[in-house]
Amino acid sequence: MEMIIEHCTLCPRSCGARRDPESGSGFCRTGTLPRIAAAQPHFWEEPCLSGTRGSGAIFFSGCTLSCVYCQNTPISREGVGKTISVEALSEKIRQLEAMGVHNINFVSPTPYVDAIIEALRLYRPAIPVVYNTSGYETPETLRRLEGLVDIYLPDLKYIRSDLSRKYSGAADYAQRAIPAIEEMVRQTGAPRLREDGLMEKGTIIRHLILPQNTRNSLEVLKVIKERFDRNVLVSLMGQYLPCGQASLFPELSRRITKREYEKVLFALYDLSLDGYAQELSSAKKEYIPDFDPSAL
Repeated sequence: MEMIIEHCTLCPRSCGARRDPESGSGFCRTGTLPRIAAAQPHFWEEPCLSGTRGSGAIFFSGCTLSCVYCQNTPISREGVGKTISVEALSEKIRQLEAMGVHNINFVSPTPYVDAIIEALRLYRPAIPVVYNTSGYETPETLRRLEGLVDIYLPDLKYIRSDLSRKYSGAADYAQRAIPAIEEMVRQTGAPRLREDGLMEKGTIIRHLILPQNTRNSLEVLKVIKERFDRNVLVSLMGQYLPCGQASLFPELSRRITKREYEKVLFALYDLSLDGYAQELSSAKKEYIPDFDPSAL
């Protein structure tokens, strides 16, 4: 299937790049055909997604942000991955479902929305479809996914523009992410879980606590309470590791402390937000997937 975008506006950068099937000059540096680095059962998502048989994660190469602490730099910025056809992506979905995973989990999918839509038209799995994103999205792109995505899994990384500019190269992150999450919640409604605890439909907002940035985390939780409250689940993550270019930023050159973690965790409880809190023990490199495109 020949896929060409003459003027790309899929993400908030609206860089207007031409994107051919296997190459592109835009911020994400990707073509339009899916470039994937892994497709496998993944057991380190939230309990309502991983369950006992794992989430069927398809990791895409490329990203619309440039987080200096990114744990997946080889695929987000260095292009590690294998370009496949839309038909092959559809077959990956089918294969993962046959393995017994609880859902199909598209990780960092934004540059490939067109291909994902076509793949789901070729084969729609009987299990939920998860859209796992940085949160840096446009409502216009998300509306194209209505009826195809069952569970949205966005980050809400920052409220302050100075931090989002400094750490992720996107001063407008919050003003883009909040309306995007509003669109996700509009599509999914309030979280719906089965009797066994697995999620069928809904939105889970993730937030990663950064060292020396607990004030930002408290502001994020406050906004979630004010804007979304019981219409979302919150996943508070303590897994931060100084990866990527984090060593260039002294404040990011260490893991978060127990005190930092508990300060934000207690705020989560005080606000009576539903969801999950990741243990500090999860801050290990063993939990970062091993990307080996040759195994695809």
